Amino acid sequence: MKIENGPAHGEALLCDKAPAQCRGDDKSAGTETVNSVTGGNDRATLPRRARLPINRCNLPAVVLGSLTYQRHPSPLLLDGVAELHRDLFRRLAEAGDDPAVRGEVFRDYLTVHFQLEWPEEMGFTGNRKARARANYARMIRGWSFDADSREGAVLKGWVESRFGLLPRWHGQPLRETSGDAWGRYLEMRSQGLYGTSALESQFDLVYTYCQHELTRRHQGARHVTLYRGINRVGDHEILDRGADGRYTILLNNLSSFTCSRERACEFGDYIIAVEVPLTKIFFYCGLLPGVLRGEDEFLVIGGVADVSLSTR
Repeated sequence: MKIENGPAHGEALLCDKAPAQCRGDDKSAGTETVNSVTGGNDRATLPRRARLPINRCNLPAVVLGSLTYQRHPSPLLLDGVAELHRDLFRRLAEAGDDPAVRGEVFRDYLTVHFQLEWPEEMGFTGNRKARARANYARMIRGWSFDADSREGAVLKGWVESRFGLLPRWHGQPLRETSGDAWGRYLEMRSQGLYGTSALESQFDLVYTYCQHELTRRHQGARHVTLYRGINRVGDHEILDRGADGRYTILLNNLSSFTCSRERACEFGDYIIAVEVPLTKIFFYCGLLPGVLRGEDEFLVIGGVADVSLSTR
């Protein structure tokens, strides 16, 4: 896994609103094109069709989903999470330098806070206890088996809610919110959330804990090189083509990648390599042992990305 370091201690991070960094106009018609791969200026490249006007974090979707953000990331903070769960982060700080100990602190906190092992204590009175026991770990495992499953719909819905990035694929293209495909996505998302203990709030803590661990384990790093095996680049939403296998594409709002190029080769004839901001990693294999097994998988929040395409 290749991790790139960020600025030295004390060096100011580039601001996305600085004139030299963000020249996009959010008032354009939503069919923005990108020419930065071939030497043009950065723009606010996330098309309107792929975002909501509001979200629940400190940056709007048009910024965090842009090509500028991929190159110059800054922390993404979910509304209210740090304030509501101060006790968790105090316990993590007291847990010391052992990641395994911090992982147990995190698991125990979520189990107690969301009453995950005692559904009756959270008001469950039905007969379908399997739904009441649907938690963050089961949802992430379900994603790893099938990203277009009900669990996948719940996770994509969480990204939509928190970051304002609309899903672009769930079993089939999602292009019109009035279409049948969108209706099926919403139905699966609703079924997945029904009868659970605040699943989306659990994901809030999973993401925040992931960022806490990445910051602690890779101090100063801002990007990691990740890979994804594909069969046809044309299956992706291409915003621009550049030289030497460079593309600017619109990723689904949540996608799986791997830190192993060799592993990515098992999933397609072509490999896309992406410099992913650490702030866009929702979960990764090894963060909580036993949740994801094998494939060195990373769950990555989407948006516009500059990628390189090569053969296996």
